Parts: sequence; structure tokens; C-alpha cells
Amino acid sequence: MKHSGRVIILENDHVLLIKRTKKEQVYYVFPGGKAEAGETPEMTAIREAYEELGVQVELETCFFELDFNGVRQFYYLASITGGVLGTGTAEEFTTGEGTYELVWVHIPELGNHPVVPLEVVEKLVK
Repeated sequence: MKHSGRVIILENDHVLLIKRTKKEQVYYVFPGGKAEAGETPEMTAIREAYEELGVQVELETCFFELDFNGVRQFYYLASITGGVLGTGTAEEFTTGEGTYELVWVHIPELGNHPVVPLEVVEKLVK
């Protein structure tokens, strides 16, 4: 099964998400993506955090695992250790296809936003 690695970055009761608008649909996702050949989920999460956010991260623990559309998704609690937030150069940020915006969302308000996957949101707000 293919896998992906994603990061959950928390700060002052807020979580960092990517607000995506594609074909007039707005939704929020945790930074990360699919693994490249030979990558572990941890390696993927670290690479994707740098590509999408412009920061280096240290992974703390695996917070959640989920099978979705044939992909095993791993969500890691992470801390920013370097870089400049908002300087990511991932392809999806530069192709002009839809919009991608980094946003801090107050954890108690996560349920008011269309965040995917819902299972991770439910565990975070507990």
C-alpha cells in the first residue's frame, strides 16, 4: 500500500493548516503528501513540510494513522526547528491551479471549517 506523511503543527491552541480553493471548493488540509520512492512516512512528512511550508520540522510522535483511497496516511505531531514559514515552493503552490494559503485555526473552532480528514480533527479537539 502506498503511504503519505503529514505534519500537525500546534502553537498556542492553534493548528497550522493549508486552506485550499480548487474549482470553487474550499477545504483545509494538514501539510504533507505522498511518499516518493524509498521514503518512509517520517521522511515524507519532513520533506513535505519543507516543500509546502518552507520550514524544517522535528517529528515528535505519530498522532494518527488512516487508510484513505488506497493510501496509508501518517499524521505526526511536529515542531518547527528552522526555516521561514510561508516560503514553501511546492509545485501546487506555484502552478496557479487553485489557491493555497497557510492559516492558523483555533483548535476549538476546527469543527467550523471543512477540514479533511475529519477523524484527525475529532481526535485533536478531544
